[in-house]
Amino acid sequence: MPKPSHVPGREKRAETSERKQRGVSGAALQSVAPKRHRRFVVSEKVRLLKAAEAAVASGERGALGALLRAEGIYSSHLSTWRKQFGAQGAEGLAPKRPGRKPKLDAKDRELLALQKLNAKLEKKLLIANAVIGLQKKAHEILGIALPEYDEENL
Repeated sequence: MPKPSHVPGREKRAETSERKQRGVSGAALQSVAPKRHRRFVVSEKVRLLKAAEAAVASGERGALGALLRAEGIYSSHLSTWRKQFGAQGAEGLAPKRPGRKPKLDAKDRELLALQKLNAKLEKKLLIANAVIGLQKKAHEILGIALPEYDEENL
């Protein structure tokens, strides 16, 4: 078997093209960006459900599969949407926020915030009353007369 002949400059081109295709760690770089998840609005879900029902009702073999391929959806999408639509109607198809459900709704959060504010103000009032009592005692000890006032006029 003959040895390959050495051509100057050929290794250099192959080396640079390989370097472009490999990252720092030596792993191959991915040239295609990952696809984002497709989002469906309620009207589109309802349209797809009606189209699927029409495809099944037509009795034509493979009609539902052709619809799924044409729309780019899975049969699991249809089954999930059917359950949601059957349980709650069109409102059930609306997108829901991911994650845990909040323990408190807006009214309960506002009530809790007001209760915290009330407790804070009561603590300030307790301190203010203690300071006033201390000032009264200081005036009595020093023999200074306090001004008289009506609580009704305040």
